[in-house]
Amino acid sequence: MPTHEPTPKNGLVSHWFDRLPTPRQSLPGNLDADVCIVGAGYTGLWTAYYLKKADPSLRVVVLEARFAGFGASGRNGGWLSGLVPGDRNAMAKQYGRDGVLAWQRALNDAVDEVASVAEREGIDAGIVKGGTLEIARNRAQATRLADAIAEERKWGVDGIEPLTTAEAAQRIRFANVTSAYHTPHCARIQPAHLATGLAEAVERLGVQIYERSPVTEIAAGRATTPLGTVSAQIVLRATEGFTPGLSGLRRRWLPMNSSMIATEPISAERWESIGWNGRETVGDTAHGFFYAQRTVDDRIAIGGRSVPYRYASRTDVDGRVPARTIRHLSQVLHDVLPQVRDVPIAHGWCGVLAVPRDWEAGVALDRVSGLGWAGGYVGHGVTATNLAGRTLADLVLEQATPRVELPWVGHVSRNWEPEPLRWLGVRGLYIAYKLADRHEAGGRATTSPIARVADVITGRP
Repeated sequence: MPTHEPTPKNGLVSHWFDRLPTPRQSLPGNLDADVCIVGAGYTGLWTAYYLKKADPSLRVVVLEARFAGFGASGRNGGWLSGLVPGDRNAMAKQYGRDGVLAWQRALNDAVDEVASVAEREGIDAGIVKGGTLEIARNRAQATRLADAIAEERKWGVDGIEPLTTAEAAQRIRFANVTSAYHTPHCARIQPAHLATGLAEAVERLGVQIYERSPVTEIAAGRATTPLGTVSAQIVLRATEGFTPGLSGLRRRWLPMNSSMIATEPISAERWESIGWNGRETVGDTAHGFFYAQRTVDDRIAIGGRSVPYRYASRTDVDGRVPARTIRHLSQVLHDVLPQVRDVPIAHGWCGVLAVPRDWEAGVALDRVSGLGWAGGYVGHGVTATNLAGRTLADLVLEQATPRVELPWVGHVSRNWEPEPLRWLGVRGLYIAYKLADRHEAGGRATTSPIARVADVITGRP
């Protein structure tokens, strides 16, 4: 990065927050409720929304350690996509093919459900359903991309359009694309605007959100904070990547780190050289993959892995990233879009996503204890949270809908290994993937055996 460029903002939660919101009231002391939800991210807010829409008489309380959207909901790449938060083939072996097909259809439908709710509630989240463009930039990536097309069609995903290099360039003029495909089942969003707008919508319905009220323990009938205890027959955990910070849950899910940068706004003349008029989200098939979008205010936001995991499941400090992460993601951007090499980087940030040991998300409610949860979205949670929220609401209200029969309902993954094994395992995994990408960049036609061995060892789909 040239030395004359201004230093990018770092952390401050994320670029998606124009400014950090004014905090809501903290929990004023002990309180009774019908349903207590821990976590005011997408999962918790969607659950509260559908509960109150279905039964306005319910007393629903949401407890949040910082502010609504502070976690992954306010830091993600803004892909409102039908991507399944797990391995469809593994789930089909365990629960049957028909159930997984229904799960995939429900996720695709949830893309439109989120857009409909946003329109109905007046939430300006910058939603544009331009689909996703997946690209390959070498022979091995092209092989995986062709396999991905076949896999999507196998699971009933319609509208998949394979693209030649020339056809991909008609959408976005990336460098060195060998092949691509487009799927319609995704919309670009402004993540923080969706989170803050949804929080305001549930408040209008009568849900009470208490911020700066960190929960230290969840048990049957109660959620405990330093400020008081909320007693409720139903207590739902919606804490995603911050789950390991709760008592007894250190090894439940692994908080995987993902980082992003955003450029300064790009001029109309520069966009003429790039394209991207359809506002597609974009990803590639490298092992150290990137994900990107053209933002509402005409920047490019691009993300990927840098420091994938912090020892002992530690999380970041308000999204701050090492300077080398900003440099790495800048290089990724400039490699795929050299047209923006001289556009300054405005902001870098990171956040954590929850990864179960088998890389499968789940939704559950124990009627005996009244304890429920949803999460472990493995980075594919923007849409899945909506389906999870509706499903949790059905379970709480004992509604026998098709949603409660989907294969992720009741699915529980085993715990991760203790330290230092999980740190060594994750670090080894991503070193292997970096080596595999370098191996494949040399012209290899198929996936590097280094990556295949890493997948087998870690159980990653």
